[in-house]
Amino acid sequence: MTAMTDLLIKGATVLDGAGAPGFAADVLVEGGRITSIGSDLSATAQVIDAAGLVLCPGFIDMHAHSDLQLLANPDHTAKVSQGVTLEVLGQDGLSFAPIDDPTRATVRRQIAGWNGEPDDFDFSWDSVAGYLDRLDQGIACNAAYLVPQGTLRMMVVGTANRPATPSELAEMKRLLAEGLEQGAAGMSSGLTYTPGMFADTAELVELCRVVARYGGYYGPHQRSYGKGALEAYGEMIEVARQAGCALHLTHAVMNFEPNRGRGVDLLAMIDQGLADGVDITIDTYPYLPGATTLAAILPNWTAEGGPDALLARLADPADRERISYELEQVGTDGCHGCVTDWNTIEIAGVKNETLSGAVGNTVAAIAAGIEKPPAEVFFDLLIRDNLATTILQHVGHEENVQAIMKHPTHTGGSDAILVGGKPHPRAWGTFPRYLAHYVRELGVLELADCIHHLTGRPAKRLRLTERGLVRAGYHADLVLFDPDGVRDAATFDNPRQQAEGIPWVLVGGVPVIADGRRTDALPGRAIRRTEPAAGPRTDVPREETE
Repeated sequence: MTAMTDLLIKGATVLDGAGAPGFAADVLVEGGRITSIGSDLSATAQVIDAAGLVLCPGFIDMHAHSDLQLLANPDHTAKVSQGVTLEVLGQDGLSFAPIDDPTRATVRRQIAGWNGEPDDFDFSWDSVAGYLDRLDQGIACNAAYLVPQGTLRMMVVGTANRPATPSELAEMKRLLAEGLEQGAAGMSSGLTYTPGMFADTAELVELCRVVARYGGYYGPHQRSYGKGALEAYGEMIEVARQAGCALHLTHAVMNFEPNRGRGVDLLAMIDQGLADGVDITIDTYPYLPGATTLAAILPNWTAEGGPDALLARLADPADRERISYELEQVGTDGCHGCVTDWNTIEIAGVKNETLSGAVGNTVAAIAAGIEKPPAEVFFDLLIRDNLATTILQHVGHEENVQAIMKHPTHTGGSDAILVGGKPHPRAWGTFPRYLAHYVRELGVLELADCIHHLTGRPAKRLRLTERGLVRAGYHADLVLFDPDGVRDAATFDNPRQQAEGIPWVLVGGVPVIADGRRTDALPGRAIRRTEPAAGPRTDVPREETE
């Protein structure tokens, strides 16, 4: 089933995405839209028997790393099989639009661990508009995009650790405004990644003033999620306050030992910011380990000058000694101010196939097996894998995860890396895990409230006026799931497993999952913000140009 067809969904329990209790109804989908919701509807349409199933809006992944994989592998089974009908790309300050040729080569190499390096890939765009046009050529689910601040800085300033000059800042603001005009939803930052980390607070405020002018939001990966996490969150709230910009605290976690039990402190800070008038939302993933690149835990000074300069430092004995000392004795900014515990760092993926035996093992275990210091194993992996190694970091705390997901500004984001030998299971399991583990098994969230977190609330943050709710006239981005049987099957040992209990997923009224199986449909497209600059926004912008 690939073409758009009219559908009559009979006998579902509807959770509308606004947090209201469920109600029994039939739902008619015509021309890709919801046209009627009621009892005993009839129509000349294909009928889906939804008895015993919940019908809700499609899930919105507020933090996705599918920027290249969605184009290289547009079937996107990992995401659509768990009910995702829209994801937000361009995260953590590093992506591929806008971009020029030298920057493209550096960014592609720097974040190969996030996106892979697809063979014979056609990078035929240099602007946000061009990237969104590429998405429109055929993808499984819809996608929105954030302009990446680190890429802007690389294009204009380079990889030097210094303040931007006034003319450089003006150029970054121009490029940012252009990207917003072409449809981006806001701006992201990666403030532990080169070169975004080299921007000071004042520079971020100036960029966020541009975002505010277009009614977008700022989605930062902040400077620390460990020892300095609260201070880092405070900086982001202050940036939003000064700029008058909406703020979305992405993967809002309190990790590492210094933050055990301190999720409530973060929530108190968010509540104070809200009380002061700052527009704040957050997203989280429902797991304890995080995931990133192995190079990310290095001290920030090592990354100045780009990947080649970094590799040269890793090969220099004096620099290696300094890096080892900072990692194991002092704590690095790359490891969020914490001393590195090699037992918590598990290799998730490598580009160099000769290193595949490392996948699934911690750095500590590899070192013990070959009787070498863990730091030497660390350097060896980075050099031999050309910085492309990905890791899981087992540094989370369950009490923090549960406290943060209950907050009334919370949304869901997978932060999923799709490539590698053993990627984080959140790539295949984030949204069903919310429904199975944290709703049905633990009762941390009520089902209707959880659906609101994953649908209506993120749609509001993205200022989408015709998505995120089950309403007549809305786009038919819909999920049918069994509330008693939905389950994340992906595990850390076997992460690429399709979720159970999600038999139907519609994108624009077209089934991408039908009777639990992936169809060959590619109905997704780019979701553009098309509003012109008009000073500080007070209205709700139109969602997109049809």
